[in-house]
Amino acid sequence: MPTYLALPIHRDGWRFIALFALLTAILFWLAAPLGVIGLALTIWCAYFFRDPERVTPVREGLVVSPADGLVLPIVAAVPPAELEMGSRPLTRVSVFMNLFDVHVNRIPCTGRVVKRAYRPGRFVNASFDKASEGNERLALRLALDEGEVPRELALVQIAGLVARRIVCDVEEGRPVRTGERFGIIRFGSRVDVYLPPGLSPLVAAGQRVLAGETVIADMRSQEPARPGEVR
Repeated sequence: MPTYLALPIHRDGWRFIALFALLTAILFWLAAPLGVIGLALTIWCAYFFRDPERVTPVREGLVVSPADGLVLPIVAAVPPAELEMGSRPLTRVSVFMNLFDVHVNRIPCTGRVVKRAYRPGRFVNASFDKASEGNERLALRLALDEGEVPRELALVQIAGLVARRIVCDVEEGRPVRTGERFGIIRFGSRVDVYLPPGLSPLVAAGQRVLAGETVIADMRSQEPARPGEVR
């Protein structure tokens, strides 16, 4: 079977696929046209929960994207207060996932989870800047392994307009590796990364990125922030 027809499914998705399949069977029993709609939705559900393998660059110092999707405007912002990282603004790289993107999230840089914090909130469109402040979120504070000077990074899963469930599989004190899967958000959402001070992003707003593969920053580089334009 071609690999694009046999993508692995995230374990969180099987119950939803089973539910959609059951509803599809009922719809076919009621009326064939309704069953066809249900079948299409079941296929979409399986597609949504796909969990493809990724080739992660393993050179130390690289920060990779935690999510598939579109890079939103890059701004300086204070990390979530619940992470207790102070009031200094840090460069925030936000990745918006639409309903057709892979929603499995990955660790951006090797280190250790020193704090995990959940905060309930609203469910406005995750592409809006205010979503970082007001929406339901789960935030991680990572102590990074790179360099002699201690560095930290904030990673925030944010629910969106349709999303109603944030899944995070890592706990405080756990060591994590670049590109490692750590959670999923259902359905449509965003992930924010607050880079360590002095680090410039290597992606631009409007760029599409892949979780675990696209390098969004390099702690060993002095390259300035990259501008981007549509061509």
